[in-house]
Amino acid sequence: MHKAMNWLENSFAPKMNKFANNPWVASIKDTVNQIMPLIFLGSFFCVLTLPSAIKGMEWFSNFWTPFGWTMSVVGLMMAFLLPMNLMDKFRLRKNRNCAGIAGLILYGMTITPQLINDGAIGFSHDAFGTSGMFISMITGCIVGLVFKVIGKMSFFKEDSALPDFVRQWFDQMLPIGIVVLGGWIVINILNFDLYLAIQSIFKPLGDIYSTIWGFTLVNLICMVLYSMGISGWILTPITTPVLLANIESNITHGTAFFATSSWDYAYLKIGGLACTLSLVLFMVLLAKSNKLKALGRATIVPSIFNINEPIVFGAIVFNPILMIPMWLNAIVAPVLAWLLTVAIPFGKIPDILYQLWYIPYPFTTWLATGGHLNSVIVMLIIFVVTALIWYPFFKIYDRQCLKEEKGE
Repeated sequence: MHKAMNWLENSFAPKMNKFANNPWVASIKDTVNQIMPLIFLGSFFCVLTLPSAIKGMEWFSNFWTPFGWTMSVVGLMMAFLLPMNLMDKFRLRKNRNCAGIAGLILYGMTITPQLINDGAIGFSHDAFGTSGMFISMITGCIVGLVFKVIGKMSFFKEDSALPDFVRQWFDQMLPIGIVVLGGWIVINILNFDLYLAIQSIFKPLGDIYSTIWGFTLVNLICMVLYSMGISGWILTPITTPVLLANIESNITHGTAFFATSSWDYAYLKIGGLACTLSLVLFMVLLAKSNKLKALGRATIVPSIFNINEPIVFGAIVFNPILMIPMWLNAIVAPVLAWLLTVAIPFGKIPDILYQLWYIPYPFTTWLATGGHLNSVIVMLIIFVVTALIWYPFFKIYDRQCLKEEKGE
């Protein structure tokens, strides 16, 4: 165990942190963070449509319109913001605005064949929303690469008499021209459907992640990384588009994908990742060591609101006694939720977008499932089972801390 922990701490974790700080990965993470307000607003508007099921309150369904202008344009926003963030990472800030514009242009050229074929009107096509997130990631990276390669080139010498802003006009024409002409040749002249090509590449990933085994594996990887102090956001380029596209399909097409952001928040984040609320409650109510009692009191309020960074970094990170139950819960919680919502349809698979993860349980489950009481029961079962997994490891760690305090 000591050798394994030493390897994780001194070899694996630094390499993963280096990967997470790679400018390409970091830019995608930053872009997802920047469009989160749109997703939160979309979730809020989606929840506001719930009263429309009550007779006489059908007018509440009008909130689908603001939902469409928030959640359903996240792909478009990513196409604009990702190249700008890449310019920041590559220290080419003077090119960031033009890179964002070029990102929108290439994204628009890429999805145009689909819009024409489907006869879409305005922004009604799925490509503008979550279904286009993978597309906008790829087109954004293509634009970022073009600007990175030739972004520092200039038609003029440094001692040119022309004003700087005029020089920038002409210098930025080259990368934008390459993006536009390249997209036009590939998509229009060669009739290559870049949209379908990118979708065909990422569809298998989405299909695998949408199975219980794929979802559980990715969840476990997130917990392993998190238990080493590495944010699970490192996997957002893969997970976020799939989760959001699945819930949007549940909303608009009546499908029943369980692997959605709403299902995740309804059942699996009780106190935060790995359902750590019960661990904090044990520390507050049952701990005999002063260290864990103090830590529990300090972290109970954020844990109630499903913010568990304080307890994770205060007790779990690189602590093998508590890392093991965290990994176990990463497997047990999603499998149990799947059994009680999919294999046995007792709880509900959400059909509304729900991202209000900071609302305490069980209220968040009740809202995410549209007031489904059985789903609250499922959440309570998961809470009890995950608490039983945390308990023996908590007792071991509490005894260890108590011995240290007594100087034994």
